[in-house]
Amino acid sequence: GAAGLASFRDNLRLSPSMYLTYAEHNNTFQSLGVWNPERASVTGLAEPEQVRVVAVSDGVLETLGVAPALGRWFSHADQVPIARAPVGFSGRSNTVMLSYGYWRRRFGGDRSVIGRNITVDQRPRQIIGVMPQGFRVVDAEFDLMRPQAFDRDRLILAGFYLNGIARLKPGVTVKQANADLRRLLPTWMDSWTNGPVAPSGRIYERWRITPVLRSLKQEVVGNVTDLLWVVMGTIGLVMLIACANVTNLLLVRAEVRQHELALRAALGAGAARIVGAMLVESLMLGLAGGVLGLGLAYWGLRVLVAIGPGNLPRLAEISIDPRVLAFAVAISVLAGLVLGLIPALKCAGPRIALALRAAGRTASLSRERHRARSLLVVAQVAMALVLLVSSGLMIRTFQALRTVDPGFTHPEHLQTVEIDTPPSLSAEPPRVTRTQNEILDKLAAIPGVTSVGFAASMPMEGRETNWDIIVAQDKVYPAGEIPPLRLYQYVSPGFFHTAGTRIIAGRELTWTEVYGLRPVVLLSENLAREMWGAASAAIGKRVREFPGAPWSEVVGVVQDVRENGVQNKAPEIVYWPTLGNTLFGPGSLDAVRAVTFAIRSDRAGTASFLNQVRQAVWSVNASLPVASVRTMQEIYDQSMARTSFTLVMLAIAGGMALVLGVVGIY
Repeated sequence: GAAGLASFRDNLRLSPSMYLTYAEHNNTFQSLGVWNPERASVTGLAEPEQVRVVAVSDGVLETLGVAPALGRWFSHADQVPIARAPVGFSGRSNTVMLSYGYWRRRFGGDRSVIGRNITVDQRPRQIIGVMPQGFRVVDAEFDLMRPQAFDRDRLILAGFYLNGIARLKPGVTVKQANADLRRLLPTWMDSWTNGPVAPSGRIYERWRITPVLRSLKQEVVGNVTDLLWVVMGTIGLVMLIACANVTNLLLVRAEVRQHELALRAALGAGAARIVGAMLVESLMLGLAGGVLGLGLAYWGLRVLVAIGPGNLPRLAEISIDPRVLAFAVAISVLAGLVLGLIPALKCAGPRIALALRAAGRTASLSRERHRARSLLVVAQVAMALVLLVSSGLMIRTFQALRTVDPGFTHPEHLQTVEIDTPPSLSAEPPRVTRTQNEILDKLAAIPGVTSVGFAASMPMEGRETNWDIIVAQDKVYPAGEIPPLRLYQYVSPGFFHTAGTRIIAGRELTWTEVYGLRPVVLLSENLAREMWGAASAAIGKRVREFPGAPWSEVVGVVQDVRENGVQNKAPEIVYWPTLGNTLFGPGSLDAVRAVTFAIRSDRAGTASFLNQVRQAVWSVNASLPVASVRTMQEIYDQSMARTSFTLVMLAIAGGMALVLGVVGIY
């Protein structure tokens, strides 16, 4: 179960050294592990395929407490790091586990798959297990899961890329666990080195790092709770309108039956018996309505899942289970009893005798009856107007968001494909960049293509991002002040021209600068204005990541890009070349291996064009998988999915409320 489970996730994640410090010295966890999502290429099964991978440390599966459906978990021997792994990162084990979906899709559910090899990133990996259906690592869906471990002798303080998950000891609260982790921060800073040019542990102390540990439920659901409450409130108002409508109809029906009820009373039926009979009738109506509602809900649920946003956690798992059935029955019974009780009490007792004396006479409704029914109609109209006004405001907000400049143009003509170049195909970072450049040239030669570029990720994709500080050479920071974290992005020459992102000042990167390892960067307009007051003033300035790092010259300023959707503020971004020196100094190169190509063409999204894109990539290397094939319009629409979903739900509820209100007035 999720009780006692907690998750570490924030802009500044865990570093391997921080994880080991927490794991070895904490007093509040039963178990602790770290994980991070990755991509890998699988070959030999059919066409090259890029798959989702989750790398998990020792402790993740123990914390989650989920046994594999087939085979075994990773053993301690699987967690041994490989000596030639990059500094601070884990080695690649020779074992993998499959997700249930990937096992069914690629192996047809063959139970003899255990022990077989699969080629991952050009290297054989032994399949040791299959996880149960629906299993995720926190909220991360995956195809393959691999073990990861860390070489203690090569770790440094930096490298904040890990997500953590822990199971609290019985009786320990999240607040107590956070306090325990804060206690360990000085131990972490004093126990590890920082690399040749990385900042000392003291700068991390000045950063005032605070552990962000929260319940697993809060981590998975997140701000979706607000959306669900909006939907629940909307449906609640519709339910109240329907109840008011039914109450009105029952009152009218009871008044029509006044003479009948009076005759029954005259024949010896007591008030309790008459009220009971009326309650049974309303209860049966309530149950009939509940059964009909469940039938409509069953079919409506399929439509809801189809139109719902893909980034709504576990949307596909929504179903009508026994708890939903019990809730529906309870609401139906409660509504039937309460709504039936009102006219039953109103028409029983003394009113029956009055009705009998008034038999045979035609008279208008009393002022009291008219007032009660009028109040119900007013309530229905008022609640319907609330929903209609809310829907109107939501539509206006949605249209306003549509007019916000996202930082790119004509997304329907911008094709994106993700290509990952694993070390087994190109070990040296410069060779990775040259392979990507060759692919770029091949894509540019496709008929109808006007420009091509690539980046570590496209805006609004929701990918894991890097955050760090940036320091300007001519800016003096007061003692104790720490520059805020900035978003780091990595781009190729020509990327902004392809995406339609305006250059406010200066220019884009050049391939000469990339291959020559010239220390150059571009900044977003909001960051340039924050630092120097104007975009043009940033050109020629020098910035660096931290004290001791080499300076880089600002050669361009680009318009602000809504990386996290048009509904969110554009972050301050530093744009680096995809090939450059690492924090370990000159000669220690690194290249972005997983990049997304942006291809500008009027043919974007067509089957013939996508086939030519694949052939262009495979003409450079037939083992490279072409993944995440989408137009930028699809990415943009996906980023707006929650907002549009809320709009649709409000519109449906508003329409239902209007219909019910009209029926009530009639």
